[in-house]
Amino acid sequence: MKRINLWSRTMGGLSQAWAIAAKDLRTYYFNPPMVMFGLIMPVLLFFSFSVRRGADLSPQTGIMHLTSMILFFTASTAGPVILILERRTRTLDRLMTAPLSMACLLFGKTLVGVVFAMSVALIPLIIGLAVFHLEVQNPVLLGGAIILSAMSFSALGVWFGSFPARSVGTVMMPSTLLRWPLLFVSGIFIPLARMPVWARIVSYLSPLTYAHDAIKHAVSGSGSQPAVLDMMALPAFLILFLFLAVQLYRRVRKLGY
Repeated sequence: MKRINLWSRTMGGLSQAWAIAAKDLRTYYFNPPMVMFGLIMPVLLFFSFSVRRGADLSPQTGIMHLTSMILFFTASTAGPVILILERRTRTLDRLMTAPLSMACLLFGKTLVGVVFAMSVALIPLIIGLAVFHLEVQNPVLLGGAIILSAMSFSALGVWFGSFPARSVGTVMMPSTLLRWPLLFVSGIFIPLARMPVWARIVSYLSPLTYAHDAIKHAVSGSGSQPAVLDMMALPAFLILFLFLAVQLYRRVRKLGY
């Protein structure tokens, strides 16, 4: 009976989270901050650094880099934009009166970033397959890496969005400044093997390091660390970021924000 109860509660929570995500996708999918910080920024960053590298960047490597960057910036943008806009319009307060847990509510917000990021990240992959004849060594690993990466990055964005603010810019600028160091130590622009020891140690604190390495394993068949480690680290980051978001948001509500 307890197992049936637990299963029923879990499925009910997932259903509630998806209902929240579906509502947010209809409302915020093409919101200007989502487009600016989630779509335009990673593409501009990619081409800025790709032009400098020139012939050293093969189509296969470029597509892996662009996919990782789109997943990172697009997924982590949804949380701050949606949570802050809903806090300002008091929509979030109405959601809190519904019979659902804080974890379920924030997981629903996380799913928005997951769907948003995956739908955009598929574009360079489709172009790579159709135009550059990209060969994927392990499609199952690639699919798993994209899903777990999007979930981890989206949870990071939900954590950002849990900070007390009523203006998107108040959170987006500091969160972008934090995401840049995570990007530059992830191995996208400088391979991990070429980094000094201190930088490589710092790189292990970035979820993008594991996401990009897992995508490299799936596409080219080689990475800087075991693929199993990458696939274990990403759900750990997801749980950590959601836990921090729940704790922070509970504290913010107690303070009356």
